[in-house]
Amino acid sequence: MPSAMDERMHACTTCHGVQGQGRNNDYFPRIAGKPADYLFNQLIAFRDGGRNYPPMGYLLAFLPDPYLHKIAEYFAALQPPYPNPDTQPLPATVLDYGKTLVMQGDPSRKLPACASCHGARLTGTQPGIPGLLGLHASYIAGQMGTWRSGTRHAIAPDCMHTIAVKLTDRDITAVSSWLARQPRPADPTPAPKHTGRLPMACGSQPE
Repeated sequence: MPSAMDERMHACTTCHGVQGQGRNNDYFPRIAGKPADYLFNQLIAFRDGGRNYPPMGYLLAFLPDPYLHKIAEYFAALQPPYPNPDTQPLPATVLDYGKTLVMQGDPSRKLPACASCHGARLTGTQPGIPGLLGLHASYIAGQMGTWRSGTRHAIAPDCMHTIAVKLTDRDITAVSSWLARQPRPADPTPAPKHTGRLPMACGSQPE
């Protein structure tokens, strides 16, 4: 029997899937299982203009912070199955380059590895860094583009903007393509909060 919260979340699950698992397209990403603080920050951003997508802004315009916390906690607690990874063939050189950037970064350009913040399993890090698996390559590339152009904002200091402006189109294609082809994680839960320092200051993950 659906709970009252299940019923209220129909406005979210209509687009993001019945358990927040995402849709088989490039527009409605997986939100299930991501850290609650990350989800809360995104809801605030859509409501207050840090992210621009009119349907989300409309839905959230008059919702108070405590209720947004409840929404975030609801989806953070869900762990539906991940979708099958992308199998469209790409040159090995593209995927190898993407893996290198994700797992090692590029110190010569002061680009940290994605895994240094998003976790070794790439399933996110508590309390505010999202997982990167289970997303379409075009969605990942699109979000990197909005950070690079400055149309998506996070809590200052906005570390993702700092990183994205250094990325070329080749970088973004390689990273997003490699991430979209990774298998379902055996343990999908976000990693515990870092005990050391992040590669750079990040307002979404205060130290």
